[in-house]
Amino acid sequence: MQYEGQLAKAECSQPFSVLGPVYNKNGAEVKVWYPGATAITVIDAKSKSPLGRLSAVESSGLFKGQVDGVNPDTGYRYIAELGHEALEVCDPYQFQQDAYHAVHFIDHQPQNLYRQAGAQLVTVNVGGESVSAVRFAVFAPNASAVSLIGDFNCWDGRCHPMQKTELGYWVLVIPGLKAGERYKYQLKDAHGHQLPHKADPIGFSAEQYPSHASRIYDHAQYEWGDAEWLNKAASSNKYQQPMSIYEVHLGSWKRPRDAQQRYLTYRELAEELVNYVLEMGYTHIELLPISEYPFDGSWGYQPVGLFAPTSRFGSPDEFKYFVDTCHQAGIGVIIDWVPAHFPEDGHGLARFDGTHVYEYEDPRKGWHPDWNSCIYDFGKQTVRQFLVANALYWLEHFHVDGLRVDAVASMLYLDYSRNDGEWIPNVDGGNENYEAISLLRWMNEEVYKQFPHAMTIAEESTSFPKVSRPVFEGGLGFGFKWNMGWMHDSLHYIAKDPAYRVYHHGEMTFSMVYAFDENFVLPISHDEVVHGKGSLIGKMPGDEWQQAANLRSYAGFMYGHPGKKLNFMGNEIAQASEWNHDSSVDWSLLQFDKHAGIQRLYRDLNALYKYYPALYEGDHDHGSFSWIDHENADQSVISFMRKATGSEQQVYVVSNFTPVPREQFRLGVQRAGKYKLVLNTDDRVYWGSGYQCEKQFNATPVSWNNQPHSIEITLPPLATVFIVIE
Repeated sequence: MQYEGQLAKAECSQPFSVLGPVYNKNGAEVKVWYPGATAITVIDAKSKSPLGRLSAVESSGLFKGQVDGVNPDTGYRYIAELGHEALEVCDPYQFQQDAYHAVHFIDHQPQNLYRQAGAQLVTVNVGGESVSAVRFAVFAPNASAVSLIGDFNCWDGRCHPMQKTELGYWVLVIPGLKAGERYKYQLKDAHGHQLPHKADPIGFSAEQYPSHASRIYDHAQYEWGDAEWLNKAASSNKYQQPMSIYEVHLGSWKRPRDAQQRYLTYRELAEELVNYVLEMGYTHIELLPISEYPFDGSWGYQPVGLFAPTSRFGSPDEFKYFVDTCHQAGIGVIIDWVPAHFPEDGHGLARFDGTHVYEYEDPRKGWHPDWNSCIYDFGKQTVRQFLVANALYWLEHFHVDGLRVDAVASMLYLDYSRNDGEWIPNVDGGNENYEAISLLRWMNEEVYKQFPHAMTIAEESTSFPKVSRPVFEGGLGFGFKWNMGWMHDSLHYIAKDPAYRVYHHGEMTFSMVYAFDENFVLPISHDEVVHGKGSLIGKMPGDEWQQAANLRSYAGFMYGHPGKKLNFMGNEIAQASEWNHDSSVDWSLLQFDKHAGIQRLYRDLNALYKYYPALYEGDHDHGSFSWIDHENADQSVISFMRKATGSEQQVYVVSNFTPVPREQFRLGVQRAGKYKLVLNTDDRVYWGSGYQCEKQFNATPVSWNNQPHSIEITLPPLATVFIVIE
C-alpha cells in the first residue's frame, strides 16, 4: 500500500485515511500501525475477549483485517505482541471525531486556543465506559508531517503520526496518557526534512535543559483559596488605590541555604518573599518574566514556553500556590509579559514548521538587532490569537492581577533601533507598526472585558499618545504606563554633585508638565541597576554619608510625586553592587546601620503612602497636586502639596537636594492651623544626621509662595520631609 513507506518514514500527513476502523454492516475493517509488533489481536473493549487477528502487511508494522462485532458505540482495543512481551493498547485512530473537535471553533475567540490546542485532558468512550485521554493539537500549516513523541512511545516519531486539518492544525487523541507525562512534536518541513524536536507552543508545563520537553498538565487539580481577594479586587478602583510595587527576579532575590538547591522554590518564596513584602508594606509583587525560558541570563525576556510557568522554581500548581498565598496575604501579583520577540532556540517557535509561522518573514521586520531575537508577525491572525490568548491565560488560570508588557516601544515603531534602509515603512510611508498597534488594542480590550479587575502596564519610553487611554478614546487601552521620562530625568539630576543641581532644577520639575497625560507608574526598575549602570546608591554623589542621604531624599521625593511606585529588589537596602542575576541580593548588608536604616525608610515610606490617601487617590488627577514652589533652583529646594480626592486631607512634601540645612525656611500653606512633621528622611533611625528640626508648626497669616498662610520650618540637609495639618 502507498502509505506503508510514509508511515515507516514518519511522513504520513493523513493517518485517519489509513489507520483505524472503517465500519461496515458486520463490524469494521481495522488497520493498526505498530512498528516492531509481530502480531495484533483486536479484543472487545469491555470484556477483553478476542474479536479477530489482523494480518501483517509485509514487515512494515502495518496490520489490517476485518473484525466482526466492532461498532462505533463500543470501540475496541488490541493486543500487540512484541517478542516475549504483549501490550494492550486502546487504538488512538478510532477517535477521529474526538480529535477533530479540537479545531472546530478554535479561532472563534482567543481563549479557545488554550482551551482546545496543546495537550488537553479529555475523556473518550471505550466499551461504554469513559476513559481518560489526551487530545493534542498543534499549528504547523506548512509541515509535510507531524508526529507526537514522548516517553510513552520511546520518542519514536514513527509511532503516532498526527492528522493534518484544513486549518493547519495537526490533531490526535491518545487514551491512557496522564498529567505529568513528557512529550514533544517531531515535524518535517514541506520538503520532508526533519526539524529539531519542538516543544508544544501551547504547552502548560515544561522541563529545563537538556530535554526542554513539554509536560501534560491538569489545570483542574489546584484548589484556590483567594475568593476574598478576587471579590475585593472586583469592587475596587485600582487608580485610586495605593500601589507600591516590589519588582523581583525570583532566581536572585534570595538564594537557598541548601548548597545543593540552586533556587528557592515557589513554595519557599510563598513563605519568605511574601513575609518580607508584608513586612516592608508593599502592595504588589511584580515578577520578571516567569514564562518558560532556556537561558538564565535573559532573566526571562527570551521566553520559549509562553503558557508554562518556568519549572526552575517548581510546578505550575506550585506557582498557583505562590499567587494564592500572595492574595491571601493581601498582596497583588503582576507578571512581566513579553509579546515583542522570542529567541531562535531550536525547540521553540522560530521557523516552527520550516517556515515563518510566528515571526515576520522579512528580517527588516522579523529580526530584532538589539536582542538577537525573532519578532512576532503582528499582522497574522493566528499569531494575534496566540498572543491575546496568552495574556488571558495567565489571568484566568493563574489569577495574576496584572501584566507589565515589555518593550512596547519596540512593537510600535518599525524603525525601532534600526538605521535607514534597515526597516520597511508602513502603507502610509511612516514608521508606525499598524499591526502591532491593532494587536495591543485588541489585547487590552479583551483583558479589560473579561477581567475588569486586572490591569495592563506598558513599558513604553516614547511620546506615543494615549498609551493608557481607552481604545474607544483612540488610545492603546493600557491601564498604566511606566514614566520613563521622570525616571531618566530624576536619576540624571540626583547623580549630579549638589553644587551643580542649581543648573538642572528643571529635570525634577518638568515631569509635572505631563504627569497627568497618562496613568503613570514611577519605576526604578532592574534596567537601571545592570549593564554597568551600577546600583541605585552607587549613582549618588559624595562621600558615604552623602550618598545615603541623597538616596533617602530621592526616595522621599519619589513617594511624594504623583504616580504609582515601583522599586527593584535591593534598592530598599541600598545594595552597593549592581544587580547580578547569578547571585542573591546582599542581605548581609543589613548588619550595618546604614543599610538597615535605609530599609526602614522604605518600610516607613510604604506605610506613610498607604496611610494618607492624599498620596495616592489623585495620582492621575491634576486637581490633586499643587506646586508650592518649583522655582527655588538657587537652594535646590522643591515643595508641593498633595490633596485627597475624597476628603480635605493635604500632605506637603519638601525636598532639600543640597547638604546645606535651611533654618527658618518659610513654606506657604493653604490653611490656618497646626501642622506636624510626619516623616523626615534625615532622621537618625534612617542613618540620617538627625539634624535638629521642629516637629510641630503653627501657620501664620503671612502670605508666601502664593498661599494665604505659611509656616516656618527647618529643612535638614539632603532630606525630604512630609508635613500634614493636625
